[in-house]
Amino acid sequence: MAELKLAKLPDRTPVKMGISVMPDLCEALNAYADAYEAAYGHREAVPDLIPFMLESFLASDRSFSRARKR
Repeated sequence: MAELKLAKLPDRTPVKMGISVMPDLCEALNAYADAYEAAYGHREAVPDLIPFMLESFLASDRSFSRARKR
């Protein structure tokens, strides 16, 4: 078979996780959802925003990226 430019896609099966947060973090997350709605004109639920927030945080952490490559 010919070599394809597109590599095999990774596993995209979602993994459900449950977390508990302190009240002040819950308040901040709700405020972020409010800011998101003000910026984009569309309300997203906090649980729908969290995976993207975590992904963005991890992608921006240079030390973590370097350590993960080792």
